[in-house]
Amino acid sequence: MKIYAISDLHLSINNPKPMDIFGPVWNDYLDKIIEDWNKKVTDEDVVLLAGDYSWAMKLEDAKQDIEILKKLKGKKVLLRGNHDYWWSTISKVRNILPTNVYALQNDSLVIGDYIFCGTRGWIVDAAKLNNSEDKKIFDRELIRLELSLKDAKLKQTEGQKIICMLHFPPYDRNNNPTDFTKLIEEYSIDTVVFGHLHGKIPNVNKLLTLNGVKYYLTSCDMVNNELVEIL
Repeated sequence: MKIYAISDLHLSINNPKPMDIFGPVWNDYLDKIIEDWNKKVTDEDVVLLAGDYSWAMKLEDAKQDIEILKKLKGKKVLLRGNHDYWWSTISKVRNILPTNVYALQNDSLVIGDYIFCGTRGWIVDAAKLNNSEDKKIFDRELIRLELSLKDAKLKQTEGQKIICMLHFPPYDRNNNPTDFTKLIEEYSIDTVVFGHLHGKIPNVNKLLTLNGVKYYLTSCDMVNNELVEIL
């Protein structure tokens, strides 16, 4: 079983919102992702999708975007991103998911020798966190991350590896640690996938090792619309 990841697909089948206005990398990007997916993934593999899956505003409108996953091989694990407004209660989200598509929220998921956990996260820039509303969301996401990590640790048996998913990058723009990275290290997690970042960003790392933890950036436009093999 292999583990792949890709994020920030920003689909809009029900109410088309073209992404190519953001640059040529978005031209026919979904076709490229599906072509690469079909080349790499088997039904025994897992694909992690770390947020911003659909532009839909309501759950009903996201169904056609989610239906795409039904046709693709492998087990798919979804995490909420900051633009996933369609994501309502976790029970309602799970009720519309096809077989072999899973959603994480304040918990974890065991598939074979792997356990997947995580949360959306939030901005970590200290200056922006002076905003009381951002600080409130930041603190809440830390709590959610720890709930998910605790659940994963409770389920973990000998030989099982825990992989953490976030939507927002857990370290700052200068690759400095934050409360998110400290919590990840506290729970002895060594593999994290995230997305959210787009475009031309100076000194961005698609793979960064920080205090022994590997952080994989998986936003589709940043990885040439190809799935990233994690393990």
